[in-house]
Amino acid sequence: MLLQFLICLSWLTSASAALEAKPGCQPTCGNVKIPYPFGVGSKCSIHPSYSIDCNKSYNPHRPFLSTKNLQVVSISQTEVRISNQAAVSCHDDLTKINYTQTNLSGTPYTFSDRKNEFYGVGCNTVALIGGLVGNRSYVGGCISYCETKDSVKADMNCSGIGCCQTPIPEGLQLFETYVGSIEENITNITSFGNCTYGFMAEQTKYQFSVSDLQYDRFINKIKDVPVVLDWAIGENLTCEKALQDPETFACKYKNATCYNASNTYGYRCNCPSGYEGNPYLIDGCQDVNECEDHNDNPCASICTNNLGKYTCSCPKGEHGDGMKNGTGCTRNDKKFPMIIVTLGVSLGLLCLLLCISWLYFSLKKRKLVKLREKFFRQNGGLLLKRKISSSHESGVESAKLFTSNELKLATNNYDESRILGKGGFGTVYKGILPDKRIVAIKKSKLVDKSQTEQFINEVEILIQVNHRNVVKLLGCCLENEVPLLVYEYISNGNLYEHIHNISRMSSISWEDRLRIAAETAGALAYLHSAASIPVIHRDVKSANILLEGNYTAKVADFGASRLVPLDQTQITTLVQGTLGYLDPEDETPEFERSEEERYLATYFIVSLKENRLFQLLEPRIIEEGKSKQIIAYSELAKRCLNLKGEKRPTMKEVAMELEGLRRFEMHPGALGRNDDSTSLQSESNDICYVELSSYKDDASGQYSMEEMPAKVPPR
Repeated sequence: MLLQFLICLSWLTSASAALEAKPGCQPTCGNVKIPYPFGVGSKCSIHPSYSIDCNKSYNPHRPFLSTKNLQVVSISQTEVRISNQAAVSCHDDLTKINYTQTNLSGTPYTFSDRKNEFYGVGCNTVALIGGLVGNRSYVGGCISYCETKDSVKADMNCSGIGCCQTPIPEGLQLFETYVGSIEENITNITSFGNCTYGFMAEQTKYQFSVSDLQYDRFINKIKDVPVVLDWAIGENLTCEKALQDPETFACKYKNATCYNASNTYGYRCNCPSGYEGNPYLIDGCQDVNECEDHNDNPCASICTNNLGKYTCSCPKGEHGDGMKNGTGCTRNDKKFPMIIVTLGVSLGLLCLLLCISWLYFSLKKRKLVKLREKFFRQNGGLLLKRKISSSHESGVESAKLFTSNELKLATNNYDESRILGKGGFGTVYKGILPDKRIVAIKKSKLVDKSQTEQFINEVEILIQVNHRNVVKLLGCCLENEVPLLVYEYISNGNLYEHIHNISRMSSISWEDRLRIAAETAGALAYLHSAASIPVIHRDVKSANILLEGNYTAKVADFGASRLVPLDQTQITTLVQGTLGYLDPEDETPEFERSEEERYLATYFIVSLKENRLFQLLEPRIIEEGKSKQIIAYSELAKRCLNLKGEKRPTMKEVAMELEGLRRFEMHPGALGRNDDSTSLQSESNDICYVELSSYKDDASGQYSMEEMPAKVPPR
């Protein structure tokens, strides 16, 4: 404990010594120390970005960052704290500024995502923050609401009642704050909360209290709550790159070391252990003489100081490590061989420990093997083995049974960095098999033990599904409590990401979109009609259509699928899948949807009837597609949205019509059939209905507007 205290004291002394100004320069401004590489005036700083203006019109004087005119509260070896400013909106005072902006672009400073939070305070508050993280835009915010003053309690912290908070992203250099009201009628709260506030602050310095709802008290309080900036030397330079130019390298002086900043752009200098001082100055890192104070040095007897370190030793006739917090120094006793006895006891205990450890791990391994055998039998492993054997004999492609260890090794023990996606049915991991094949491994959340035989039958059928536009099921692992499925790996994400991600919105051309639609319809038609046992997917949506590098479509995720015997005409199983993508004829009363959830489909159909189709489309579609061709596809989509199953075309008909529209030039009268012209004499269960569901966000009081899809405007 004493050594730890001395090391801590040495570090504090080093940190204090490091706060040194450049020789001949002003060391402080008012009550704030100005250590190099910062300095009062450009000649006293390492770069103009670190220059400080000392404003002497205040008493005491106040320092400001020269390039951005931001008031500095304190400077440390890694951080700068600046004064705060809040966006304020009061219902009875239009002079309050409900918008603020702080811009650090072009400087070595970033807002600390580890120590800052964004806050909204008030009983009728929407607080928004937006800015730039590198070249990416960022928008976030939170909502605070309260009906009465009694509902606001300080011990609630910022949970959304009177105060809300949200984290900020790493690397933020520019942010704008806007604060507004949720509703206009606030007569019940004006007596105690007439204003709303939005601001960034150091989270350990701001503690919400009920008095913050009053304007005067809040403004006085926020003056003492700073914002933390991370700083580093050499914008976007690592230590390795900076060292290539010795003249400008900041850590070039003797004993100084360089390390890359982890939470901002650039690098920093440091004095290594055993040295103290300012590493940015010549001879700034000086050796610490740990032996200088005899009473406080870490040695029990003899202390020898060396550059950057020290050694402890014992005088002649004594033994030990010589340290106060160690064995110290003990006189040698020739009468009793203490060392031999101690060594013997230690070796005996070590052997005993090794034997116990070997026995423990052997029993644990045996128990694990038995548990895996239990899960294998429980999950239908014996049944699947018999089916695999019969498949081999008949020459039919069969499933591969993977072991638990194989999939653990392939996913690096299911490391989070290997996660490809998460959903209602489970998590999908990226795996690399020993033969270097890349696969997708689906780890489900739930298992129904009563459906084991049906699960095995479905695996056997899906293994035999062989279509270029259907994700191939390679095999499974039954040695876990929940079976794992192994699929081929598709590299280019899913269609949902390409449609809804702004950075990818224009990456898919009109021609590629038509091909993706035709390939998807062809795959579904194959599953419905050409497979040995028809497979009804029941969860067709853009997130379950994967794309290869050349945008080839692959239908995936058969978690909600059902196998239908050839002589069965109706699907009688329970409704599964994503609620917004279900056939309306499958909907049971507990899944009945509101008009809002049908809004996009209704809006699309109404727009067709009112000749407003082209107002819904992206500019690229209008530019690349032919008008008649677009209308023909829209009419086909309209027929697929018919609420009555017998009025909708089969998937085979949809696939044929899409392929025909895509491959041939449009002729007069060839496109735009009405509903009555569709042949519906077979495959009544092959529904093509895909409903456009509306977006619903959660009510947690905290959200990121980057994740909010745009809603269709009302007619």
